[in-house]
Amino acid sequence: MDLVTLKKKLSTYESDKGYLKNVGDDVLYEVLVAWENWTGASKDFYRALGFTHRQMAGIVGKAKKLKREGAFGSGEFKQVKIDPVMVEAAAGSNPCLGAEITWTNG
Repeated sequence: MDLVTLKKKLSTYESDKGYLKNVGDDVLYEVLVAWENWTGASKDFYRALGFTHRQMAGIVGKAKKLKREGAFGSGEFKQVKIDPVMVEAAAGSNPCLGAEITWTNG
């Protein structure tokens, strides 16, 4: 995501006094990704978003904490392995031609 779009998203959470409040987890994730991909100085990152280090330090810190707690997932592909014995038992004599995913609990 480009910083201009991120800047606009963050500005919607800015209070009248200049504080960034109630920033959603999706925006926190986008800030964290942009922060991790930033190669320059942190001061330049904050300036590119149009905020000071005092405004952004808490946002970046909260995003890092959520990442450590697993709120954003791993973001990596995880291969699903299907046991061929279970497939044969479920399909009977018919070969498995696909997979059916059933959503439970809502």
